[in-house]
Formats: sequence, C-alpha cells, structure tokens
Amino acid sequence: MTRQLTDQLGSLIGEGALAVGSLLPSERTLANSLGIARNVVRGSYEYLEKAGVIQREGRKGRRVRAKTSRKKTATRSVKKAAKKR
Repeated sequence: MTRQLTDQLGSLIGEGALAVGSLLPSERTLANSLGIARNVVRGSYEYLEKAGVIQREGRKGRRVRAKTSRKKTATRSVKKAAKKR
C-alpha cells in the first residue's frame, strides 16, 4: 500500500499536478481522505523525503522540492535500497 501511494504521489509531482513549493496534505488529512492508515502515508512521505522529492518544514508540513541534480543521485540510492528489501 505504501508503495502504491508513493508511486501515485511521485507521478503527480512528476506530471506537475503538484507544483514545486506546494504544500502537501498532513498525514492525518490524506489518510482520512483516502481511507487508509496514517502509517502508510507517513511511510510514503518518508520515502519521498529520502529520495529528495519532497522536504519537511517542521510543523509547517511538507512541500514539493525543486528538481536538483542531487535528487537523481538520491533517487537512485533509494531505489537500490528498496530493491534489496
């Protein structure tokens, strides 16, 4: 389930449906609106943070990050780690 949500959010960000700098819904809000467990949303957000796609801004929430060359390296390393699981 976490992987499905991660893929969906990644696609929305990649397609530009979620613009750079846009605030993502809170874990609780997204979980309630999708009817899924909050830990699924948390896992997805953490995965996207490690990949460099989104960033956490403390209590403000999470935002979509600007594309950087560092992101590609982070995404590759996260994908390699996921394959090992």
